[in-house]
Amino acid sequence: MKDTNYSRKLAYMGAGCGVVLFAVFGLLPGSFLGGVMGLNLAGMIFGRPLEAAILPRVIVAVSMMLGVMVSATMALMASSTLGWLAGTVVDTLKAGNKELAAVENK
Repeated sequence: MKDTNYSRKLAYMGAGCGVVLFAVFGLLPGSFLGGVMGLNLAGMIFGRPLEAAILPRVIVAVSMMLGVMVSATMALMASSTLGWLAGTVVDTLKAGNKELAAVENK
């Protein structure tokens, strides 16, 4: 019997597309926005202008990584959810066609 679970297949395809979209459109803006948030946070804690100490640099680096992770999560979740929804629609339409064919054969 052939596997006709299109929702799972299209969710994986959507996740793959999300990785590509993240690499193209999300990596740099996520890093940039996280870095700006880290600079603002470090500026509030240590005062402006920031000195070249270790702790403000760590805060900025951690916030940059957090920005990249949030960007990746949003890209992957959104694209895989859209793929899953498209697969669910295809599965529903295929199931409806099979039920309709079974009713017509009786």
